[in-house]
Amino acid sequence: MSEFQHLDLLDQARPEAYELRKWLWPGLALAVVLTVLYWHILHRLVEQWWNDPNFSHGFFVPAFSAFLIWKDRHRLAELQPEPSWTGLAVMIFGVGTLILGVFGAELFLSRSSLLFILAGVVIYFQGWKYFRAVFFPWIFLFFMIPPPDLILNRVTIPLQFTASDVATWFLRLVGVPVLQNGNVIQLPNMALDVVEACSGIRSLISLGVLAIIYGYLLEPRITIRILLAAASVPIAVLANGLRIMGTGITGLYWDPNKAQGFFHEFSGWVIFVVSLITLYVIHKILRNVFRLFGRAGA
Repeated sequence: MSEFQHLDLLDQARPEAYELRKWLWPGLALAVVLTVLYWHILHRLVEQWWNDPNFSHGFFVPAFSAFLIWKDRHRLAELQPEPSWTGLAVMIFGVGTLILGVFGAELFLSRSSLLFILAGVVIYFQGWKYFRAVFFPWIFLFFMIPPPDLILNRVTIPLQFTASDVATWFLRLVGVPVLQNGNVIQLPNMALDVVEACSGIRSLISLGVLAIIYGYLLEPRITIRILLAAASVPIAVLANGLRIMGTGITGLYWDPNKAQGFFHEFSGWVIFVVSLITLYVIHKILRNVFRLFGRAGA
């Protein structure tokens, strides 16, 4: 038996190995092209994850998407490939977005263009049915890309004033005399300036991402998943208000320097854990409510 006949028999006995060899060289060629095109863009993106605490969750987003695809690998392997030429149009759109982002100095466009190109590749080689099967891991990847500054500022500034309002309300609730002027909270012995870093945008983004991951992994009902993701917004806002209130009380009754130093940083982690526990409690309540309505409907 010749060597080529032996390889043919192995391919017939192991169709998975044949499929792997079939797409190996095109896959490697595509990986090389994308590496050349996106090396600088992705390098700057990872640097932003590392240096900007607001987007440090970016490290976990591609890892989670990869985990979801790996978890569904057997179901994906059973799908019959139905290559579509429309994938080429999606890839061209992605390349156009890359060019627009690079020449327009818009990081969000240049970074998100990679995701459109990857979508086009999947559709071109595997078809729309396969893309629909991996749609959630694909769309989730957008969370790793920081939004444009224009959008971020439109969210951050209102959050600063909302955090100030919530913290002032909590302080007055516990009997602390306080005077609020915009995003500045005046206490008897100190002033709390709710700056951009204290707006709560970091906890809002992180909790929102975790709420989506939590709902996807632990809740089969789409309606409850959506409600959990939506609940992360008021939870994050209220939690940030509690954190600022705690800073004010610490400064008032203990030491203003310690309140805005170690306590302010440490309380952020404590409040975030409390937010996760709150999300878990809300999930249990929603499941019980849906179970009761399900029985009533039956």
